[in-house]
Amino acid sequence: MKIFVTGASGWVGSAVVPELMSAGHDVIGLARSDASADALAARGASVHRGDLNDEESLRRGAAAADAVIHLAFRHDFDNFAQGCELDRRAITALGQTLAGSDRPLVVTNGTAGHAPGHVLTEDQPATSQSPRTSEHTALAFADQGVRVSIVRLAPSVHGTGDYGFVPRLIDIARDTGVAAYIGDGVNRWSAVHRDDAAALFRLAVEAAPTGTILHAVAEEGVPTRVIAETIGRQLDIPVTSIPAEDTFGHFGWIGAFFGLDMPANSALTRQRFGWQPTGPGLIEDLEQGSYFAVETV
Repeated sequence: MKIFVTGASGWVGSAVVPELMSAGHDVIGLARSDASADALAARGASVHRGDLNDEESLRRGAAAADAVIHLAFRHDFDNFAQGCELDRRAITALGQTLAGSDRPLVVTNGTAGHAPGHVLTEDQPATSQSPRTSEHTALAFADQGVRVSIVRLAPSVHGTGDYGFVPRLIDIARDTGVAAYIGDGVNRWSAVHRDDAAALFRLAVEAAPTGTILHAVAEEGVPTRVIAETIGRQLDIPVTSIPAEDTFGHFGWIGAFFGLDMPANSALTRQRFGWQPTGPGLIEDLEQGSYFAVETV
C-alpha cells in the first residue's frame, strides 16, 4: 500500500515509517519543516509538505494514498484544548477525503485518563470528559465507508531518544536533587517500547476491521514509585515522596499525569492481531543507561 503518515518524523512516527517500509509499503510522510523533510527522504520515504493547520494539504496527502496513519498531535500543555481542536479538524479532513473508499484510517489516542484507577481495556470507550476527541471524531467515519481503527498508546512510549514524559521526570530529578513520587507511589503507568508500538500501527493499517480499538501496551502498569527509585539509582540521588498538595510545585505540569493511576491491558489486541511485544520493559530500558547519558560538547 501507499500510506500517508502524519507525524512521520516524530518520536513514534520515525519508528512507524521504517516498520511500514520493511513490510513492503510505500510511505508518504507529512513534513512541516526542511529538517523533517530531509529526515524522511533519508529513510526512503516520499515527502509531502504541509501542516496540521493546512487542511488542504492533508486532503491532498490522503487522496494520493491507499491508507492513512494519523500520528501528529500538537502537545502544547499550556493550551491543550487548542491542540485538541486542531486534531479534530485534521481527522475530519482526512475522514472526509477517504469517505466511501473503504480505505484504512488509523488514528492515534492515548490510554491516559480514560478510566483512572481501573485497568483500561480495548472494549471501553474513550472518556467524554477529555477535550481530546480523536476517537469520537474518527469513529464517526466508520459508517461512511472508511475503515477506521484507533491505536491507543501507553503514556510511556520508551526507547533510546525518548523526549517524552520520563525524560522530563529525569530532568526534574536532576534539577531538584531528588527522585520523587507522589504519595505512596502505588499509582501505575502502562508502558510500551517504541518499536513494539510501531509494529502495532502496521498491523492496524493492514488488518484492523473498522471500528477496532487496539492498545499499544506491553506492560499493564509500572508503579510510579518504582520509576522514581530507578531514576534515583541511576542518578545516585535520594528518592522521596512528595505530598499530593505539593505535586505541581515540585513537578509542574507533568504532575497532573504522574499522579494518575493509568493501568491498561492489551489482551484483546494480542489475541486479535497476534501482536507480541519483544522490546525491553520500561525499567529495563531505564537501567540500560541511555536515558541518563549527558551530552558533551
